[in-house]
Amino acid sequence: MKELIHRRNKIEENLPKELEGIVLKQRENLRNRLKDGGRRRVQQLIYGRTLIIIVLLLLQIYLLLSMVFWLQEYSMAIYGALELLALITVVVIMNQRENPCFKMSWLVLIIIFPIVGAALYVYVQNQIGSKVAAWRLKQFKQECEPMLKQKEEVFNRLKQEDLHVSGLANYIHSSSGHPVYQHTKAEYFPIGEEKFRRLLLELNNAQNFIFLEYFIIREGIMWDSVLEILKRKVKEGVEVRVMYDGLCTFTNVPAGYYRELRKMGIHCKVFGSIKPLLSTVQNNRDHRKIAVIDGKIAFTGGINLADEYINEYNRFGHWKDTAIMLTGEVVQSFTIMFLNTWNIDSVKQENYEPYLLPSRACQHIQSDGFLIPYADNPFDEFYVGKHIYLDIVASANHYVHIMTPYLILDNETIEALCYAAARGVDVRIILPHVPDKKYAFWLAKSYYQELLLGGVHIFEYIPGFVHAKGIVSDDSIAVCGSSNLDFRSFYLHYECGVVLYKNSEISSMEEDMNRTFARCKEILLEDCKKEKWYVKLIGPLLRLVAPLM
Repeated sequence: MKELIHRRNKIEENLPKELEGIVLKQRENLRNRLKDGGRRRVQQLIYGRTLIIIVLLLLQIYLLLSMVFWLQEYSMAIYGALELLALITVVVIMNQRENPCFKMSWLVLIIIFPIVGAALYVYVQNQIGSKVAAWRLKQFKQECEPMLKQKEEVFNRLKQEDLHVSGLANYIHSSSGHPVYQHTKAEYFPIGEEKFRRLLLELNNAQNFIFLEYFIIREGIMWDSVLEILKRKVKEGVEVRVMYDGLCTFTNVPAGYYRELRKMGIHCKVFGSIKPLLSTVQNNRDHRKIAVIDGKIAFTGGINLADEYINEYNRFGHWKDTAIMLTGEVVQSFTIMFLNTWNIDSVKQENYEPYLLPSRACQHIQSDGFLIPYADNPFDEFYVGKHIYLDIVASANHYVHIMTPYLILDNETIEALCYAAARGVDVRIILPHVPDKKYAFWLAKSYYQELLLGGVHIFEYIPGFVHAKGIVSDDSIAVCGSSNLDFRSFYLHYECGVVLYKNSEISSMEEDMNRTFARCKEILLEDCKKEKWYVKLIGPLLRLVAPLM
């Protein structure tokens, strides 16, 4: 096991004695668990459900391929029919309303394995789980329209301020369902430790309800400290709901962990449990990071509930991540985002009204620019997260600064970045120097030369891994959320975030960008030429199937 990082400015400092004691206790508990952690992980892999699921999935793939090859060899008539199916599939793919990169990846697969590729495409496109999820989300959007009605006076003020940004707000409201807000304020956290401290404080003050929705929850100092507060809040009568993505059960928590939380009085759900069944709906993960407290405060950003996010566990060097805390009317959108995802597999309809604050409750909050929250899901025709990024890049006049852990781009995004640079905009992208996934890093590097030749500046964060997801432009507009600059976030995952316009925290976000640039190495064309031969080979090959990864 890798060692804990002992930092001078420990997390428990600057916390009330009560919360300081919780963090210290969990740090000691973690040390004890680490002593036999390696043996426990091996046992979980061998005897747990993870290995069983992997074996059953591989068996299903084998049976599917065997059936196709058997039919192919059984008779020329059947073989001809399968070849015709492959041809029809190609025609269907070419006429689909989707990103050309996805089409190209499927066509490459069908060219290499004509019959198997076509059969797989037909199977993937006819998943009942995806259709049910799409129907439910569309239903939720219609039901929540009265609760997310755009205030005309707020929209008109934004329109007078900036016609272009009001157009972006109008798009977000029509596609995602969330309006632009005033009577709000934001607080930006440039590192996970700061967000963790503030989250503990706000959780400790909760009086009515706590909603937590995270892609990753992992036992350790961060999550166990949060859990201590949640257990106490349950005893005080506070309603607590926790939802984590099903991938957590592979490496982060036991398969039945949700039952343990329920025994504590916490309402808990696992989103998209991984099952031994070939289904594309299992490819659509809940990548959001949302905390809502009493309908008054919301957190979002890139930070999950695990120790690497607060640099208590050294996985890939120093972990650079960001988050934002929102107060005021904007919190209503994140409350509804959480409840919609929570109820996506529920039959019983839930009344959201008890969790929403009346508008007058936020009138005392002095407006600080405009905040536009958004939710993105993989089952509608809108690519909200992607279009927000492209809109900001296209409208930039002076600079666009981006932080992202992954860089897997379609042609549209590459052209937008390079065109902005050609217009004289200072376009900079910060990426990790120490990757968490080598294949994703090699794939990202395959875009370097093309972007550099287009005038885009690329920086790698030398101390370690960048997990932050954000964009800042022209000191006037910024985004903090859960979306990476890659296909999975833009097309396949559930994501969320907030657009800030003329908000005072935009300057804090840009200051953080500049501090981070100072700890980076700028990548030049000479560096691309010196890259290892296998990176030059594997990266471009991965681009053939990047949209399907």
